[in-house]
Amino acid sequence: MVVVPTWEPRLKLVFLFTSLLFLSGYVLQQQTVRSLQAAIRPQIVAPAVTQSPVLAKHFGAPPGHSFYDKFLASNRPKGGWAKVGYVQIIRYHIEVCNAVMQFAELERQESMAQRIIFYPKKWDQQRSTQKKPDPTLETSMRLLRSAASRYKVMLQAIDPAPGTGEAVTPETLYPLTGLLSLTSFNRLIHLRPSGLIQDSDQLDLLFTLPMETPVLGISANHNGDSEASVVLIEPSNQAYQKVTEQLSETGYQETEFLHSIPMMTDFAEDQVHLVVKTSALQLEKEPFDSAEFLKMTGYVHLTDPDLPGPEYNIPKDKILSAQPSGAEPRKAWEKSYERFRQQRIDVCGLDLEPFESALA
Repeated sequence: MVVVPTWEPRLKLVFLFTSLLFLSGYVLQQQTVRSLQAAIRPQIVAPAVTQSPVLAKHFGAPPGHSFYDKFLASNRPKGGWAKVGYVQIIRYHIEVCNAVMQFAELERQESMAQRIIFYPKKWDQQRSTQKKPDPTLETSMRLLRSAASRYKVMLQAIDPAPGTGEAVTPETLYPLTGLLSLTSFNRLIHLRPSGLIQDSDQLDLLFTLPMETPVLGISANHNGDSEASVVLIEPSNQAYQKVTEQLSETGYQETEFLHSIPMMTDFAEDQVHLVVKTSALQLEKEPFDSAEFLKMTGYVHLTDPDLPGPEYNIPKDKILSAQPSGAEPRKAWEKSYERFRQQRIDVCGLDLEPFESALA
């Protein structure tokens, strides 16, 4: 007679439950990944804002920040991280520090994407021919050199775009559409200035997900917002030629271009926001947790209709009129502007500019 050990049935039972637990976790993980892959494929009808319940579900109730790290570790962008990058086109000296601040934050948060700054070639020419150093120009060039040496930023001086017409502005001389010609990259992300990167993992996620259009804008989630704070670009000669032909007939106006591109909003009602605008905080309703809101946000675009920008020392009466009325939204607004000021000091060694200089 063979005696069956009493522990053998228990072992089989433990093995069965362990296997079921593993399979259920695997199925849940695959469903989450499929949701992520679908998140950036809304039904786009330019220039109308798209409604995407998948995106709302993903960015509204994610499985946690650790999930972004795990997903990015095993899901590389097409062609690898060397073929995607964050890119800023600098047209004004006031924009230099914010671009460097953004790349400093990407370096601190260990984003693997490339970093590129385009700036006017005439700055190099002015510097080589000036008899007396221009303090503003010297500061800009110092910050650009710092970005290259400390934050692994590729610097590229660029000539003005040809055929800009009579209405010449820095935007027409150095248009955003030129990024479509950078075919050595598979995807680029442009962050509209001025702004703060809070969580680069959320932004890095945009490199890994499919796009069905060469240019896609992402706006903050509030009624009436139809201008992008984040612009995704998939460069191609065909797309570049098409856009330049269209613009040659009407002339390039950046605001019109940003309103004409396919757009989607981040759709988050709570928890994680991919992008927010400080001007939208006025629409936030109680209950609202300012600390949690800022912690769970990818990019904060500091833009308010009656203010020149966070780079300036704005008078108190103008601050009070621009701030949200609610206590917690106002606290989030104040923290965003204060963090911007502190980063200017820490990264660039610059305090706020006089308010009068914004009016000149």
